[in-house]
Amino acid sequence: MEKRMNPMRQFRFAILGLVLCLLSVSLHAQKKSYTFHGKVEQVDVKTKRLTVANERIDGWMDAMTMAYAVDNADVLTHIKPGDQITAKVYEDDYVLHEVKVVPPGGDKKK
Repeated sequence: MEKRMNPMRQFRFAILGLVLCLLSVSLHAQKKSYTFHGKVEQVDVKTKRLTVANERIDGWMDAMTMAYAVDNADVLTHIKPGDQITAKVYEDDYVLHEVKVVPPGGDKKK
């Protein structure tokens, strides 16, 4: 005999799932964001990471060289070692978002 879940219980599970999803999105939106500047040292398409020598990020991170995940693997197809980049990073999240290459002679602080 097949046992079915009570429709009211299904509804409660659906509402709980929706609330958890909204909380997750809300928590990410509340994290402080920073502008990231650095020079690409290595591009690793396989692991979807950029090794970057980044500048100091006031209030969050000292200058260092580190491998960072990227939010969009497509950027790895046009970034190469030596490129200067900017990106957005979030507090306690070591993923580079909205990565952009700064043209040679361009103002990286924009």
